[in-house]
Amino acid sequence: MKVMTIDITKCNGCFNCQIACKDEHVDNDWSPYAKPQPDTGHFWMHVDLVERGQYPKVKVSYVPKPCMHCGELACMKDAPEGAIYRRDDGIVIIDPEKSKGQKQIVQACPYGCIYWNQELSIPQKCTFCAHLLDQGLIKEPRCVEACPTGALSFGENEEFKYLITERRAEVLHPEFGLKPNVYYIGLPKKFVAGTVIFGDTDECAESVNVTLVGKGHKETIKTNNYGDFEFEGLNADKEFTIQIKHSGYASRDFTIQTKTDVHLGEIVLTK
Repeated sequence: MKVMTIDITKCNGCFNCQIACKDEHVDNDWSPYAKPQPDTGHFWMHVDLVERGQYPKVKVSYVPKPCMHCGELACMKDAPEGAIYRRDDGIVIIDPEKSKGQKQIVQACPYGCIYWNQELSIPQKCTFCAHLLDQGLIKEPRCVEACPTGALSFGENEEFKYLITERRAEVLHPEFGLKPNVYYIGLPKKFVAGTVIFGDTDECAESVNVTLVGKGHKETIKTNNYGDFEFEGLNADKEFTIQIKHSGYASRDFTIQTKTDVHLGEIVLTK
């Protein structure tokens, strides 16, 4: 089973994957895998820019998003027989002939990864460059080949089991229940941050213990040499307590909710 893994922590937003996809598919007819991709309006590998936080703590992540090549195909439910099929290797193909005029296929994808080619009157999407894989010309899609940071990987499911388990790779929108074969590492979640200052010296409070406590979650870190701390990867809409303790100073406690990212600003410790 072919799978793709995308490591968000390595993606720098260069858009090479998106450009490589355009280079391979625009004006190129790879029937029966896919007809030419239009010059504009289609992003079979789309890179979403995700902004988080607020001044003075703002973070930006880039989330590449191809077709998820799902194990359970929502797009197939309202498609004519044979218009969409999943190969033995897990790659999902929209037949450019049998899907002609079937615009409902576009709306059927909850990920928004299927596009409508107005000129040809067909739905289109990422094919994992199956036309090249089948010819043995490459071992991975063009987007993976073009990634300079190694954020994109492609191969057999067995090869990436360690990523899915040890690095806790996730899928986008697991609530859809579609068993996608694209896995993500480091998906942007909520964070809590702040800066601790010693009130008596007005200096950055280095090596202060900061503990995050929530239901089934406890984690302690130390502030850096600027007095900054940050807890990343928190689930949304959860309540946490932040405990700040340092010998010789009164402790400070805060209760926060991760409806949004939280920056506590400057926290002054007093004796």
